[in-house]
Amino acid sequence: MKIFDTDAIGEKWLRKLAGHTSRRSMVSRLGLALVAAPAFPLLPVSRAEAAKPDRSPEAKTAFARNAQSSDDTECNYWRYCAIDGALCSCCGGGIHSCPAGSEPSPVSWVGTCINPDNGKAYLIAYRDCCGKPTCNQCFCDNTDRQTQIYTPQLNNDIIWCFGTQSMQYHCSTAVLVGGAE
Repeated sequence: MKIFDTDAIGEKWLRKLAGHTSRRSMVSRLGLALVAAPAFPLLPVSRAEAAKPDRSPEAKTAFARNAQSSDDTECNYWRYCAIDGALCSCCGGGIHSCPAGSEPSPVSWVGTCINPDNGKAYLIAYRDCCGKPTCNQCFCDNTDRQTQIYTPQLNNDIIWCFGTQSMQYHCSTAVLVGGAE
């Protein structure tokens, strides 16, 4: 026993449609639909404005609101938004160079920091300098936008001395990779 005979219902509906509609009107409706279809994606959506990140002071993290760009030996220097460890700029190196006697790790973790001077976001690669005892100066632990350990390239809790002669951590650098937008 069939509850619904879909073939019979479909046939009845199509015969009724064919009896009340001409071929010419169907072709004209199909043509109208094909001509109007490309206009639908342009309707009230402003995709350019929706894609812009919110750089207002309220949307910034606590680190970004207090960041400065004049002293690279302070933990609130703008490039240090996701750094964890001693700053190489306090340990005989620079913001992007290791001190003498240590070597940079070939791997790094990354962060996206906002420069307070121009309000733009930049991708920063944090690289550990290895091979010397730990420099106990200017220790910072900034966790701006840090992710869990299961996303290691965005986590600063790992000693990143892989691929160096020694796994002994000395200090960390913050190399500007480029614009993040």
